[in-house]
Amino acid sequence: MQGRTYWRVHWHHGFDDEPVVIHSEIGGDGYEVRKVETFRDGRLGWADEAESCGGTGLGEIPVGPIEDVQAQAEFTACVISAEEFDAVWDRATGRRRPE
Repeated sequence: MQGRTYWRVHWHHGFDDEPVVIHSEIGGDGYEVRKVETFRDGRLGWADEAESCGGTGLGEIPVGPIEDVQAQAEFTACVISAEEFDAVWDRATGRRRPE
């Protein structure tokens, strides 16, 4: 992987305590750098390399290619822009980025 990539993954399941949408910022080494999880009831959890909230944590292994996620029937995954990720991140963390 080169540079950072950003994913939105919809997880199709019936568990109330698991996220239904996962937004991830992935570093050039394949490890998650930031993540936002959206739960069925609207709760947002988030994590970065220094902090976390709502029980969300970064993955402990590299994510691998998005095609591997897309090949699994329980997921709908796509690459998104940095701007889209940042908007979700800012909403989850309550942080604003300088214009």
